[in-house]
Amino acid sequence: MKTAEKLAAGWLLTLGFMFLTLSVSTVLEKMTVQKSVTIPVSWDGSVEFSAVKDTPIFDETAAGFLMFGVPSTILGGWLTLGLYRQSRQEKKLIQQQLSDRIQSTFYQMLLENDGRITVLNFAIQSQLPAATARQYLDDKAKEFHANFQVNEEGAVSYHFDI
Repeated sequence: MKTAEKLAAGWLLTLGFMFLTLSVSTVLEKMTVQKSVTIPVSWDGSVEFSAVKDTPIFDETAAGFLMFGVPSTILGGWLTLGLYRQSRQEKKLIQQQLSDRIQSTFYQMLLENDGRITVLNFAIQSQLPAATARQYLDDKAKEFHANFQVNEEGAVSYHFDI
C-alpha cells in the first residue's frame, strides 16, 4: 500500500509540474506572438507594422493546463506530506519500543543480579553494541548514583543500590 501511495504521489507531482510548465510555456509563447510584427512592404516603399492582438486559443490552452496542473500538484504534495508524517511517526514508535525494551532489560538485570551489572552482560542481554551499552550504563549510573568497581582485567562493573 505504501509503495502505491509513493507511486501515486510521484506521478501526481510529475503531472502537475508538467501541466504547470506547459501553462507557463503557453503564456510565454502568447507574449512572444503578440510582440512579433509583420513587415510587409507597401507599393510606395513604406513599412507597415501590425501586431497580433487577439489570441484566445493561447488563453484557453493555458487555462486548461492550469486546471489540470494545480489540483495534481496539490494532491501530490498532500500525499507526499502524509507519507512523510507517517514515516516519521513509525520511526518514533520503533525508537520508543527499542528504548522500552532496553529499559526493561536493564531493570530485569538489576533485580536478578542484586544491583550489579557489567557492560559485557548488559550488551549481551540487550543486544546492543558495547559502546552503546557502556554509554547507557554510564547515563543510568549518573541518574541513580551508582558505584563503579574495576577488576584486574579493567572490566567495569556497576553497583546500584536496590
